Formats: sequence, structure tokens, C-alpha cells
Amino acid sequence: MVHILGVQLFENHAVKHALTNFYGINRLTASRLCARLQIHDTCRVRSLTATQITSIAAFLSSPATSPIPPRGPLASPSFTPHPPTTPFGQLPGARAYLAQVDAPPPPLPQPRTKGLDPLRWLRIETDLKREMRENIAHQRMIGSYVGKRHAMGLPVRGQNTQTNAKTARKLNRIERHR
Repeated sequence: MVHILGVQLFENHAVKHALTNFYGINRLTASRLCARLQIHDTCRVRSLTATQITSIAAFLSSPATSPIPPRGPLASPSFTPHPPTTPFGQLPGARAYLAQVDAPPPPLPQPRTKGLDPLRWLRIETDLKREMRENIAHQRMIGSYVGKRHAMGLPVRGQNTQTNAKTARKLNRIERHR
């Protein structure tokens, strides 16, 4: 078993499936995260290297400050690779790639825009739970309909209350402690 930020990842699970053990990461986010960190779709947790585990932990601990990795050029269908003994500096396009890697990272965007990078504003575990509690407290404080329904322990999104509101009464208590 691999432990990342206090969450157990089972060794025989695929990485993109195992990342869903984090509260706040679904399958789409997990596959985006694997693509960002260049981890193959079928890679298992047991075959991760130490640097890949470290990169996952570093990204999940602070996704807003992690740099966006440089994009390398894609190969054309008629591409034939050079022999493995060719030094990297002699490969075509190596200088341009190294200049792109060595360039300073672009400045972080100040406003919360969702169009640029969907992983930039990722919140998981306690940060997400705290944000949910704060949103519910804000709704109650301003006296909105949603806040009143939360305060009464009733369904918030227009569900039927005559017969089946037991789940909402359990979940919409004063404080959620999940």
C-alpha cells in the first residue's frame, strides 16, 4: 500500500482509479491528473516510481502553485525514431525544447477563471469539506431559502418531503462532520 497525504492507495489498483480514494477527486479529475503528471492510463500503483509518487503528493498538496508542464511536439505518423545511442543535444528540436523548459514559468492568473486549467483550483479532503461548511454557513447567515432548509434539516434542492426526506434530515444537520 502507498500512502499519499494520509490516504491509502492499494497497490493492485490502476492509478487513475486509486486517486478517486481522495475526497473530491472523481474519475475525470483523476485521468486529467494522470495526464498532467504523465502517468499512463493502465499504470498500477505498485509500478509507480518514487519520483511519480512525490510528484502526485506535491501536486495534490498545492495544485494552484504547481507549474504547468511544458508541452513537447507531437510526432508525425511518418516519424522514425533515432537510435537510442544518439545524444539528446544532437536530436532535432532539442534546443528549442530545452529553451522552453528553461524559460521562466508564466505568471499565475489572478482571477479564478475556470477556462485556463481545470486542475488549478482543485480542492481535496479537508479544504473541500471546510469550503462546503463555509458555503452552508454563509447561506444560513444571509437567510436564504437554501440556508433555512439546511437549518431545518430538510431537502435543499426541491425534493419531495412528504414521504422520503430521511437522508436529508441525517445530512443537513447543524454541522457536517464527514
